Amino acid sequence: MGWMADETGLERCDANFVPLSPLSHLCRAAQIFPDVTATVYAGERQTYAQYHARCTRLASGLATLGVTPGDVVSTLLPNVPAHAEAHFGVPASGAVLNTINIRLDVDTVAYIFGHGGAKVALVDTQFLGLAEDALAEMEGDGPQIIEVPDPAAGFAPTGRYMTYDALLALGDPDFQWIMPKDEWESLALNYTSGTTGRPKGVVYHHRGAYLMTMGTVISWRMVLHPVFLAIVPLFHCNGWNHTWLMPMLGGTFVGCRDITAKAIYDAITDEGVTHLGGAPIVLNMIVNAAPEDQRSFDHRVEVFTAGAPPAPATLGKIEQMGFNVTQVYGLTETYGHVTECLWRDAQWNTLDADQKAAVKARQGVMMPMMEDITVVDTNMAPINRDGQSQGEIIIRGNSVMKGYLKNPEATQEAFAGGYFHSGDIAVQHDDGYIQIADRAKDIIISGGENISSVEVEGTLMGHDSVLLAAVVAQPDEKWGEVPCAFVEIKPGHNVTEADLITFARARLAGFKTPKRVVFQELPKTSTGKIQKFELRKRAAGL
Repeated sequence: MGWMADETGLERCDANFVPLSPLSHLCRAAQIFPDVTATVYAGERQTYAQYHARCTRLASGLATLGVTPGDVVSTLLPNVPAHAEAHFGVPASGAVLNTINIRLDVDTVAYIFGHGGAKVALVDTQFLGLAEDALAEMEGDGPQIIEVPDPAAGFAPTGRYMTYDALLALGDPDFQWIMPKDEWESLALNYTSGTTGRPKGVVYHHRGAYLMTMGTVISWRMVLHPVFLAIVPLFHCNGWNHTWLMPMLGGTFVGCRDITAKAIYDAITDEGVTHLGGAPIVLNMIVNAAPEDQRSFDHRVEVFTAGAPPAPATLGKIEQMGFNVTQVYGLTETYGHVTECLWRDAQWNTLDADQKAAVKARQGVMMPMMEDITVVDTNMAPINRDGQSQGEIIIRGNSVMKGYLKNPEATQEAFAGGYFHSGDIAVQHDDGYIQIADRAKDIIISGGENISSVEVEGTLMGHDSVLLAAVVAQPDEKWGEVPCAFVEIKPGHNVTEADLITFARARLAGFKTPKRVVFQELPKTSTGKIQKFELRKRAAGL
């Protein structure tokens, strides 16, 4: 019998076990970094003491509106300090944070408000129309709107709603944060870019987000006081959890409302930005910036990029300009990135530029907070690690969602066999590095946003003249990919490309609208299934 066989008296207690939560990072920062700059935006700066105080007032203000633990609070906000504050203040009230994509169409926003049951929505003045139209479309009560004006960007308060600052003024500065009693409690609700029309509600727990922040610090090689430029939208996997991790290191969140090359260069030069994340479109923007928008700087900027591999030419140029780019990979269901293309100096430093770019295009290996990420065949057996054989990426670890809200069937299917099934098709190299070969569900990734081909096809098929529609990704220099539609028209009908684009734009978010419509008979298998691989080839040649 081992000497540890008798564990009498070695139980968990308040002294030795505390539920993990990213909220604890800001509570600690308020104590040990009170005078350090926490946020910067439009010439305004606030310290950690001020940041914590505003988050406290937000939590208390929400409670005065009747928000109770377990309620949902939504946001329709760009990457401004109020959105960062919501990441702490909303869960500090015990509520679940639901950040909504500001680029979505009215119908989808209405669906998310209703499905998530939002009680309050913090809405930027620019997006009030979107929120109001969504509320008008809902049956039953929607959330109470709190207006978040941004005078610096030209969005003065309308006077129609209580403002965010008025809500904070209602708050008690001594309000006690409602920390989770159990780290499995829900922290955030994020909606996927649904592959079958309606998006699914992905539920995050406090434990997963806490461990995501810890793992990211290691993978991003961070030290004290990083300066972080918020480019990845906070509505996208909560900005990959980067806002939650900044207080741990006394880091600075630099807000960025409109993502432009000038804004990026200014932030790097004026604020000393050290870290940023973004889709390859952001890298292209940096490289192809107009000379008058570019500024020189003499420090290294660490960049996480995801969504699609950056073009070798882009990588070659951007790395000479002082940026170090690391490819990462993940999904809404995994809190954002869970793999990294961890660079191996000894093997790869001697490669030429094209070979380096080829290696940097890999999605890589699992990050430290994960347990296992690998590629398997349909029987869940490991594929050959030869860089050729294809299988599905499956994921196990602490930064995997609780499941899909009100959808036990989809949750069970996603977790079959004790792993999360990504639906992404990949190869694995002999060193274990994963590289995506295709998106199993025909997802189009445009400017870092996922577009469901099924949703766009369904919209086009709603037109009286359309018999069949198939939508595939067409390569695009600016956006990476854009939707391209192939359409068969009903006999005796007449419709133009412009007609269908206008029809789709009236029903879909702008970024989901097809940029090209090609009229032709669609290639089909003997069972009538449309052969999208043929259409992809055609689209690539357009």
